Amino acid sequence: MKKNVFILISFVIVASILAGCQSKGADKLVVAARGGSHVTAMEAVKEAFEKEHNVQVEIIGLEAADLKQKISLDAKNKNGAYDLIMADDPWMPEFSEAGIFANLSKLGVTEDADFEASSLALGKHPYGTGELYALPFSGNVQLFFYNKQLLDKHNYEVPQSWEEVLSMAKTIHEQDGVAGYVIRGQQGNPIVSDFLPIFWAYGGQVFDDNWNAQIDSEAGKKALNTYIELLAVGANYETTDIVSSLATSQAAMALGWPSWFITGEEASAEYSPVPAQAADGAEAFATGMIGNWMMGVTANSKTPELAAEFLTFITSSEVQKQMVEHGGVPTRKSVYLDSELSAKYKHFPVQLEALENSVARPRTPLWSRVEEALGTELSAAIAGTKTVEAALSAANQEINQIMK
Repeated sequence: MKKNVFILISFVIVASILAGCQSKGADKLVVAARGGSHVTAMEAVKEAFEKEHNVQVEIIGLEAADLKQKISLDAKNKNGAYDLIMADDPWMPEFSEAGIFANLSKLGVTEDADFEASSLALGKHPYGTGELYALPFSGNVQLFFYNKQLLDKHNYEVPQSWEEVLSMAKTIHEQDGVAGYVIRGQQGNPIVSDFLPIFWAYGGQVFDDNWNAQIDSEAGKKALNTYIELLAVGANYETTDIVSSLATSQAAMALGWPSWFITGEEASAEYSPVPAQAADGAEAFATGMIGNWMMGVTANSKTPELAAEFLTFITSSEVQKQMVEHGGVPTRKSVYLDSELSAKYKHFPVQLEALENSVARPRTPLWSRVEEALGTELSAAIAGTKTVEAALSAANQEINQIMK
């Protein structure tokens, strides 16, 4: 009996020692990420880092709104649940001012000129010139999509101005009986993201240098009138219907994000950078909205140095090339310019050109409220419940009130 008790006690002691060794020997990193292809891409490549550092990397995929909320709540804790977080680039000013990110320079992460410049600028606070707090993980940027069959039928080249887009849309609508152009006019983020590239092409800016709203301007009126005219010869669809209508020749042109139309090597519509001019011969402006997903180390990470090493690993050129095969979107020039990859993924040169001529949404922590106010008034204008002048005037007043 005593012998059995001794054996049992010995077993418990050995098991406890082994468990203790395992918990001390293997660290853990937790990444709060935007769900979907981002998680798939990271899961596909993380094993090499785990083996080298004897660490488990847990990646939690969340919808955008849930991700932002959980990050904001966890940032209030002394020891955070997350070591690394992803952030949609418009969140950067808000997160940076709230101290959610750790300063990467202090963790030994240096700027790398191989990152596309407009993408790298998004991770700095203040924007473009300050310290580095996040690295660009996914290089999303708006493109101009079109149905080649419909354009070829009329011997049209890819439009370079919004005047051309409107003229082509009218002809296609009248002669082919399909939507010449499709807007994404749902209130809030959709309509604002859809309208701003046209507004920028007319030389418009949401704010002046003193953060006074500039929506109620000549550029604003011309852009919104063009937008309404495009709708008159087109349609107002949500994302899925925009993609399907272009793919089936039921619509000719639209703005969109690459992931809507392009999966791996296949694309359901042709693509080019967003038209940069209001009219032929007019001044050209940067127009494509940049929409990168950024990644940084949390200020309350329990293992910030190790987290910084994983950030360097997951955004490296070598790993980005591997993630492309699993739905990853590069942010490094060397990946876009890789001859083998660009031969396989035909959109890479176009996407890099679009990134190099992209526009970031205004760098204010109040952007979500500004966007909602602007979206409400734009929706009223396209619905005809307000005139262009009344909608833009109201938007200007509401935005200025928010900024105060």
